[in-house]
Amino acid sequence: MAKDKTIYTCNECGGTSPKWLGKCPHCNAWNTLIESVASNDGPAKNRFASLAKTAEVTVLSDIEAQDVERTPTGHEELDRVLGGGMVEGGVVLIGGDPGIGKSTLLLQALDSLQRSGKNTLYVTGEESGAQVALRSRRLGLDHSQVKVLAEIQLEKILATLEANRPDVAVIDSIQTVYSEQLTSAPGSVAQVRECAAHLTRAAKASGTAIVLVGHVTKEGALAGPRVLEHMVDTVLYFEGDTHSQFRLVRAIKNRFGAVNEIGVFAMTEKGLKGVSNPSAIFLSQHAEPVPGSCVMVTLEGTRPLLVEIQALVDMGGPSPRRLSVGLDKDRLAMLLAVLHRHAGVACMDQDVFINAVGGVRIGEPAADLAVMLSITSSLRGKPLPKGFIAFGEVGLAGEVRPAPRGQERLKEAAKLGFTMAVVPKANAPKKPIDGMTIHAVERVEEAMNVVRDLT
Repeated sequence: MAKDKTIYTCNECGGTSPKWLGKCPHCNAWNTLIESVASNDGPAKNRFASLAKTAEVTVLSDIEAQDVERTPTGHEELDRVLGGGMVEGGVVLIGGDPGIGKSTLLLQALDSLQRSGKNTLYVTGEESGAQVALRSRRLGLDHSQVKVLAEIQLEKILATLEANRPDVAVIDSIQTVYSEQLTSAPGSVAQVRECAAHLTRAAKASGTAIVLVGHVTKEGALAGPRVLEHMVDTVLYFEGDTHSQFRLVRAIKNRFGAVNEIGVFAMTEKGLKGVSNPSAIFLSQHAEPVPGSCVMVTLEGTRPLLVEIQALVDMGGPSPRRLSVGLDKDRLAMLLAVLHRHAGVACMDQDVFINAVGGVRIGEPAADLAVMLSITSSLRGKPLPKGFIAFGEVGLAGEVRPAPRGQERLKEAAKLGFTMAVVPKANAPKKPIDGMTIHAVERVEEAMNVVRDLT
């Protein structure tokens, strides 16, 4: 018997190599090549023939554009991340750490859709039907009519989708599904890529909205080739510590809505519940103002959120440390240099620690001013005034640049009871906001003088 030919496939990009290499020759990633059996091109040569649809060339202006209809899932926070609800024929990929709540949230969403009159299907490859039923009882989903299929073979799943024609189907998870057309094991790059492609085509052809659950690697990225994220319409990530009560669902890609939108959930005995006022999570409850604490308003998609930035400046050794949690550490080093050069605040011999409360990650530069004010407050040992917020980007020349949608940020802060704000001059509102005193600044030294006078 002839020996099966082996190839080495990259986990990151899906590229192949005839021999093992330490570095992938296609994407230059290290230690990502995995041995697999080469597929036989003889009998499976035309397996994609059924997917190729004939179409004519059409002028763009002649194509009728229609707004996509959305089906609410019954969970407001999930609908916010999806852009309003499930889209007919849309494919959603959701990833996250084990045990963070992916299957729980999707089972709750399917039950809500089924109770609203939608035909739903839950395909599980990791659990038996009895385990899914046990979880539904634990979540309080009594008398749920969600259809469950325990299957991992792609051809049987596609036949079930064709026979039942569900409105929404969940595949949990895509790494367990395999196709008989390939000889490689479930979870391999080739299997994940081909199964996802077939399910995506089935969704577009039948109008069924399909949700794929994906595993993540130890680095936190979705397992399998990156081409998987390009195939689907929406990519969602579950974030948060499994030891914490709160979970964040973030949209990384969305063809039907805003990206970087987040939904905030709390894990309870009855499953995941949406949090209507997430700003309360990211603010510490201090009886009196404490040094090193400054509240800022950040934007997550279309939602303004109030987040507390905490700083601790302490005497360091010969090589002081700069550590940031939730913010970019390289940007912290830059802000310390600007603070020294343009505001005369030196931290060269001090350890500087920065933390964004609540485990949220802030990627926008509008946090610069709040970080600098919290560092100065901790260094001097003087707390900022009660009801104080600040936001704005800081440049290397010491200028304070405007943040996008500044009016919405200020209105959100005023709604939650904040009374004082230091903002870039370009973000100063033309009409005064009731109950809020706004100090508009153009440079870092101006902001420091304003805060010094207030304290």
